[in-house]
Amino acid sequence: MKKIKLVLTLLISLFLTVACSKNMDPNRPIGAEEKRRKNVEEGGSAVGNLFKRGATNFEFSSSNPMWRASLETLDFLPLTTVDYAGGVIITDWYSENNNTDQIKLTIRFLSNEIRSDSLKIIVHRKNCDQNSNCKTSISSSDLIKNELRSTILRKASVLEKKDKEKQ
Repeated sequence: MKKIKLVLTLLISLFLTVACSKNMDPNRPIGAEEKRRKNVEEGGSAVGNLFKRGATNFEFSSSNPMWRASLETLDFLPLTTVDYAGGVIITDWYSENNNTDQIKLTIRFLSNEIRSDSLKIIVHRKNCDQNSNCKTSISSSDLIKNELRSTILRKASVLEKKDKEKQ
């Protein structure tokens, strides 16, 4: 029994010693400003190049007309999730005057192209009775979806045209 404890203690000590050692680069930047500058120069990020397969091409949300048009269209709604990398915008529950009937929107970006099939829009409805018993469902009506999609596409087209005129 003592031999097993000794072996386990040695293995754990060896594991912790190896795990705590670092492969230090003597030329690595030390300060935060130096690290940021090096990352920008190398095109990396704080995570490093864990998933890098080749040269990357970053497209930021400010340069994507579909994304900008969607945010401009939904600017009157409270937003719960805005994830450019994941291509999702989710609003909070919203009601104009009638608190018993609310909607929540989910927009998924399937492509950056300005086309009607580049957006998947889901309209969630919540109906509550006077006792605050609520039922949620996905709206079967296409009216809000189609109006929202056409508004976003129109704005995205205008934004893209303005961006091209600047160049």
